[in-house]
Amino acid sequence: MDLFGDVRKQDWTQFEEMALRQGYCSVAGVDEAGRGALAGPVIAAAVVFPKGVVIPGVNDSKKLTPAQRDILFDLILEKALAVGIGSGDHLLIDSINILQATLSAMKNAVLNISPNPDYLIIDGISKIPVNIHQRTIIKGDSASISIAAASIIAKVTRDRLMTGFSEQFPGYGFAGHKGYGCAAHMEAIARLGPCVIHRKTFRGVREHVKGEG
Repeated sequence: MDLFGDVRKQDWTQFEEMALRQGYCSVAGVDEAGRGALAGPVIAAAVVFPKGVVIPGVNDSKKLTPAQRDILFDLILEKALAVGIGSGDHLLIDSINILQATLSAMKNAVLNISPNPDYLIIDGISKIPVNIHQRTIIKGDSASISIAAASIIAKVTRDRLMTGFSEQFPGYGFAGHKGYGCAAHMEAIARLGPCVIHRKTFRGVREHVKGEG
């Protein structure tokens, strides 16, 4: 059974091939998951593919089902030349803000690839504080195979972490909403108060921190 149906035809490798034609040797796509959540870490991933790789079904992780992401997660790890993962936990997020924690996680994901890539293509508008040639692409996870792959690696990695946190911190429903601000999560915060992994500086959480609000 084909879980992906008709795969949209587009040039998913145009940005990678452009960098290779310019003389770069190792092109990494970079993306994150969990930036907008109220709890847990932000996770970033960097993925380097061999030239001409084809993985039908790869797309922005938000456009895929959990089952599709799980299948693609394994395929990406199988076909990639290198995968790096970086993390910014709730303490870092509250300390330096979510944007800086995200860029820190992205930097760590890139530096966890050895040897380091010499060109980065990054989802969004913010460059990473690392001395590597890079290009930002708005909605890059819907345009680049390596950014889309990074979004899947980051999303699946984070979802599995949040499922584990659901057992460690029962009552909040982390296995279902993965820390995002749905109604059930907001009700649990109001009823139980924030737990250790909640982002205390985020609206929806900070109002319920003891002694604040």
